[in-house]
Amino acid sequence: MAYKVFIDGKEGTTGLKIFERFKGRNDIELLQIDEDKRKDTAERQRLINASDFTFLCLPDAAAIESAELCTNPTTRIIDASTAHRTNDAWAYGFPELGADFRKKIEGSNRVAVPGCYASGFIAIGYPLVKSGIMPADYPVVIHAVSGYSGAGKKAIAQYEAPDRDFQLESPRLYALTQAHKHLPEMKKISGLDFEPVFNPYVCDYYSGMTVTVPLHTRLLAKKVTAADVQAMFAEHYDGTNFVKVAPLMGEGVLPEAFIPANTMAGTNMMQLFVYGNDDRIIVTTRFDNLGKGASGAAVQCMNIMMGIDETTGLL
Repeated sequence: MAYKVFIDGKEGTTGLKIFERFKGRNDIELLQIDEDKRKDTAERQRLINASDFTFLCLPDAAAIESAELCTNPTTRIIDASTAHRTNDAWAYGFPELGADFRKKIEGSNRVAVPGCYASGFIAIGYPLVKSGIMPADYPVVIHAVSGYSGAGKKAIAQYEAPDRDFQLESPRLYALTQAHKHLPEMKKISGLDFEPVFNPYVCDYYSGMTVTVPLHTRLLAKKVTAADVQAMFAEHYDGTNFVKVAPLMGEGVLPEAFIPANTMAGTNMMQLFVYGNDDRIIVTTRFDNLGKGASGAAVQCMNIMMGIDETTGLL
């Protein structure tokens, strides 16, 4: 039996990537809306309720509207927007965080896919808080860089225009007012008392990102070394398909290594690195903002909800 799948917002970056990931799958029957009816509420409602799974790849307000159009109790919604990520009625789509997250995804009709930056940070923050190493009131600072595809179709066109502004050739710091839309889920899902300080950069390459969190060991809840922190992450993510923890990087171990941000592009993989020293430990995640940070995570959640191998159709 083929599952009927509708992508509401297929024309956007995430929607197109989800569509591409279904190529070659014979267990999926895609329900496609006519181009001239993309904004026709009645037609969208018909397709949503005719589907087994609907992906929402829309701005927040439109995603809320589309979710409310669903009256079929068997239709399962996977939302790639920010709209429902802190809603307790929705499963949070990051199964590697723990068995409880995976179980909720498996049984839920409503799943909110994490944001790209949020995925990178929560992969670090949640295990640190859960293990008791980092206190919930720790003054977290996040540094992150992303390829320009994460900013959407208009930004992609801007970066790829032949007559683009020269400033686009350099990394650009943004979200200067500390009001980035991913901050609420970063705080809630990680179990923090306060929102982090967040410094993201958009850079002149297409896709891939790194998210980095520095730790002062004197401020942690437990006395730990860099090796202790690496071992905690390795145990937490042991056996997962898409999150892999690298050996400790430090004195004598790849001492001149770089961590480029684009090497996971095109995959659903996330790598986690621990480095620095026993006074100042640094943790970095590296992944594709369009993969584990968006479309790949959405398809992974659908696979889990279908009860099949979560790696189906994913690299």
